[in-house]
Amino acid sequence: MGSELRVPFDRTRNHPAALTTSKFGISKMELLKACVSREWLLMKRNSFVYIFKIVQLIILGTIAMTVFLRTEMHRNSVEDGVIYMGAMFLGLVTHLFNAFAELAMSIAKLPIFYKQRDLLFYPSWAYGLPTWLLKIPISFLECAVWICMTYYVIGFDPNIERFFRHYLLLVLISQMASGLFRVLAALGRDMVVADTFGSFAQLVLLVLGGFLIARDNIKAWWIWGYWCSPLMYAQNAIAVNEFLGHSWRVVDPTDSNDTLGVQVLKSRGIFVDPNWYWIGVGALLGYIMLFNVLFIVFLDLLDPLGKGQNVVSEEELMEKHVNRTGENVELLLLGNDSENSPSNANAGGGEITGADTRERGMALPFTPLSITFDNIRYSVDMPQEMKDKGITEDRLVLLKGVSGAFRPGVLTALMGVSGAGKTTLMDVLAGRKTGGYIEGDINISGYPKNQETFARIAGYCEQNDIHSPHVTVYESLVYSAWLRLSPDVDSEARQMFVEQVMELVELTSLRGALVGLPGVNGLSTEQRKRLTIAVELVANPSIIFMDEPTSGLDARAAAIVMRAVRNTVDTGRTVVCTIHQPSIDIFEAFDELFLMKRGGEEIYVGPLGHNSCHLIDYFEGIQGVKKIKDGYNPATWMLEVTTLAQEDALGLNFAEVYMNSDLYRRNKALISELSTPPPGSTDLYFSKQYAQSFFTQCVACLWKQHKSYWRNPSYTATRIFFTTVIALIFGTIFLNLGQKVGKRQDLFNSLGSMYAAVIFIGIQNGQCVQPIVDVERTVFYREKAAGMYSALPYAFAQVFIEIPHVFLQTIIYGLIVYSLIGLDWAFMKFFWYMFFMFFTFLYFTFYGMMAVAMTPNSDIAAIVATAFYAVWNIFAGFLVPRSRIPIWWRWYSWACPVAWTLYGLVASQYGDIADVRLEDGEQVNAFIHRFFGFRHDYVGFMAVGVVGFTVLFAFVFAFSIKVLNFQRR
Repeated sequence: MGSELRVPFDRTRNHPAALTTSKFGISKMELLKACVSREWLLMKRNSFVYIFKIVQLIILGTIAMTVFLRTEMHRNSVEDGVIYMGAMFLGLVTHLFNAFAELAMSIAKLPIFYKQRDLLFYPSWAYGLPTWLLKIPISFLECAVWICMTYYVIGFDPNIERFFRHYLLLVLISQMASGLFRVLAALGRDMVVADTFGSFAQLVLLVLGGFLIARDNIKAWWIWGYWCSPLMYAQNAIAVNEFLGHSWRVVDPTDSNDTLGVQVLKSRGIFVDPNWYWIGVGALLGYIMLFNVLFIVFLDLLDPLGKGQNVVSEEELMEKHVNRTGENVELLLLGNDSENSPSNANAGGGEITGADTRERGMALPFTPLSITFDNIRYSVDMPQEMKDKGITEDRLVLLKGVSGAFRPGVLTALMGVSGAGKTTLMDVLAGRKTGGYIEGDINISGYPKNQETFARIAGYCEQNDIHSPHVTVYESLVYSAWLRLSPDVDSEARQMFVEQVMELVELTSLRGALVGLPGVNGLSTEQRKRLTIAVELVANPSIIFMDEPTSGLDARAAAIVMRAVRNTVDTGRTVVCTIHQPSIDIFEAFDELFLMKRGGEEIYVGPLGHNSCHLIDYFEGIQGVKKIKDGYNPATWMLEVTTLAQEDALGLNFAEVYMNSDLYRRNKALISELSTPPPGSTDLYFSKQYAQSFFTQCVACLWKQHKSYWRNPSYTATRIFFTTVIALIFGTIFLNLGQKVGKRQDLFNSLGSMYAAVIFIGIQNGQCVQPIVDVERTVFYREKAAGMYSALPYAFAQVFIEIPHVFLQTIIYGLIVYSLIGLDWAFMKFFWYMFFMFFTFLYFTFYGMMAVAMTPNSDIAAIVATAFYAVWNIFAGFLVPRSRIPIWWRWYSWACPVAWTLYGLVASQYGDIADVRLEDGEQVNAFIHRFFGFRHDYVGFMAVGVVGFTVLFAFVFAFSIKVLNFQRR
């Protein structure tokens, strides 16, 4: 037998259907067809991106063709040629930046690709080829829109052959850029990493592309970058195509026998050989092939980056050790209280009992309060979709006159099928609704509810567990207690109370753990639920609402969370939870039930009783309702027997049955009793809306922002690293060019270095801050609704925390670049350089924040901001000087903050040089004034301008945060 087994089985004897004989399920052609079909479907589903890009191109094309209008564009001198070069460079850069969206879209699809690749759905080439091929028609369409709008209106050479050559180059640069960003996405595999790679790639492409700095001025150690830059080949090809055309064959005998077009090319260090057009086309085609092949190779070779890990407490580690080894280790979840160990709590779902809170005591007293509501109706404007179906009512009623009472020390479950209005009722009672119409009476211990005072004595635990990701558990609780407890509570008592709350909800062992982002890193879902409860408890509320505290948890985690909830109730607080399909153990932990049916009506409001006996007796007493089976979950049975289908089958309405029951009459009597203020009691009153003063709110918000930024190196450290590398690149590319002012090209080179730094680092600042502000804004909505602070202290902290980080960024960049470029070390010139750089980086950062504050999310903010960056690029004063901008657009150059920055930088450095003359004898300051329109006398005004833009963007950010609320409830 052994000898037989050693002989490999002859696979040719297999039945054809017995085993697979190929790696993939279908042929290569079928694989490619399937992937093409899927990619086409994804593009149709994501059509908004492509439509928006077309619209953006139309807007930018309209601006470009009216700025570079042919009636204003002349062909009389080399300077006129420089303006045409700016127009061509704008076209190339527009299509380069337009492809940047490919980066985010590619990264979003990578997790699915890796999963399907590893399961052998298809090979990498079958996924990569359609991604490339289907983008080719998009590039042709986008470039056709741009060139048809701009080519003849700007006044490029009218020869139709040169028109199509120009068009081909734009298509190739668009395809090259798409391929480049796909490669960076496959290489980076993470948005932050890939975004940084993408910014570096754009930087090297543009700076070494032959426009910002002429080829003749590039240092020997960077000339390889010039020859490797795809943009260089595009720049040379597009320039040769234009300036060797018929329109530029004007000979200027005063200078040389060269045509004006050749003089322009030579002045900018561009090759004058007409073959360079085809060299450029060939190089771009080569880069397109290279990038797309590399994309497929990286997809095939690289695996997804490792995922972040959740925090594991010491108790969980001990429990896992016990389960693995079988050792008898006593595991304590609550201090030294062995009665609450998982072995006694039956972590898999035993009886949920609270800790003995009376033994512990609570450091801060509170007043137990009840909440009653009578005949609550809530409606919203009828959605247009429902009106289209023939519904004539103006309002859609979601709650139809519900009534009830929640009392101290009683844990109430708010239940019902999906669409019954559980969360709606809770939001109405808690005052969290941002729209709609509320009718009915809500009383707090007999007095009408006032939302401003109610927020001070109530807590609301949201289902989504929203917290700042870069602070610890302990700091989250200290921050909440600091802002929500009365100023009369000293710091020692506050700290003691925080410790007691942590012990109550079993967070002591996690005090130093970072909260992290949900599903990415930091706390697990169950730990975040307990933190959410603790954050509300440290406010010492009398009433707590909890929205589905056990959703998304396994049985063990749900038991731990419910034990924390039970502990909270046992302190004498009023606690209400919405709950969805609870287990028997969780359901039995509740004292009372508020059951609703679809349509917003209550059908049972009363006690559960031991083993849900009262609930079961009530429904089994209704004729026709089937009996519950032994051991069956009462919660599940209750929902099954009260469905709309059951109502139709039994011919009754459970809401009407409840309205005619003794239980309803007892509840009405209880509501009436609790709606009368107790003798000697007074209404809730607080002298001010917020617990702490405005100054304390600012200090607390700034403290949290400092902690968040300090522990977020992916934002702060990456920004500093990016700035340092860019400074070294710029410094070595433009080495010692600052003192060279003998030629016009020297001045253009220096201006190019300033322009590139402002645009690149500025836009990077604006882009990087947006996801940070977006995450924090979500936390802000929760904290503001909880009455922790007003909008202005939050905005102040968000603005102020950026200042030292941007200052450090400016110092690093300024010292490196200023010394390497070799600018004049006169004190005032150095001061003005640092001043303008600091406020420029700052207003770009504030502009990014402002864009988030004015839009629903960071994705839309990035799209809106990018559109304005492109417009600022046109009017910055580099591609076309202010003096050459048509009069109908010149006003916008004063509304463009980058133009003020460049004015201040150039005028402060070169606007006072009168003792140096250019190659034609013109003084440097005279040329700066004549060509750019910059005067040294106006540097002070420019300084006021950039400060003004900084203050304006910060103010609009604060105003938008205060006024706009994109959270719809």
